[in-house]
Amino acid sequence: MTERLEDRLRQQIRRFRSQDNLEEIGPVTFIGDGIARVIGLENVMSGDMVQNLESNDVGIIIFGKYENIHEGDLVRRLGKIMEVPVGPGLLGRVVDPLGRPLDGLGRIDSNRTRPVETPAPGIMDRQSVNEPMQTGIKAVDALVPIGRGQRELIIGDRKTGKTSLAVDAIINQKGKDVICIYVAIGQKRSTVTALVNELKEAGAMDYSIVVAATASEPSPLQYIAPYAGCAMGEYFMNQGKHVLIIYDDLSKHAVAYRAISLLIRRPPGREAYPGDVFY
Repeated sequence: MTERLEDRLRQQIRRFRSQDNLEEIGPVTFIGDGIARVIGLENVMSGDMVQNLESNDVGIIIFGKYENIHEGDLVRRLGKIMEVPVGPGLLGRVVDPLGRPLDGLGRIDSNRTRPVETPAPGIMDRQSVNEPMQTGIKAVDALVPIGRGQRELIIGDRKTGKTSLAVDAIINQKGKDVICIYVAIGQKRSTVTALVNELKEAGAMDYSIVVAATASEPSPLQYIAPYAGCAMGEYFMNQGKHVLIIYDDLSKHAVAYRAISLLIRRPPGREAYPGDVFY
């Protein structure tokens, strides 16, 4: 009996593998305007929601409230990259870039997540553009038709109907099995509310998602909004669905990126924009 017990103990000891749970913790040395500087996170990665890497410290984007963060507070590295909720539960909802509901309709019914940044498919993996995407506007569909899988830039002066054209394109997708995602970047809350009401009246919210990072939100949320909307759309794309994503507008996204770059002291380029914004 004793020998059997010893044999079992020896087998358990051989099978035992120590799994140390190592954590990287560092103190905050600076906090302000949605940016924090932290030292001690030596193995931090750019996917850890980090915006700038230096020899001694890292500049970190804060997506939540930073009023309660002070110098000397400890920061723990989680070891995973940023993800947003995805799935059919987002249809008909208005969310912020982190997937948190803004419409007062309760929690999002989704248990799936997707990384905000993923490698883009290569050229060989992409199908050629061979199917039109009808916008419902005859001048566009006849003169400058847009294909499924194509990107199109809408430019024009203020109050020339750029947003109206995009909203009409969303409404025209009703009954065509197309998922629509509208990403509002730096827009007024009243403007986003009016747009959501227009989509509801047209019955377009049933197949649409509105990702809103309004003008009152900090620059980090405005910066991450297009990536969050794209991640939500890529989920449906991988499910074999057609997806229409509208970014309104990317000029405000560039302004938010400029603000973040200046706060983390990156070398400014033309008109104080970071150099890679022109890449």
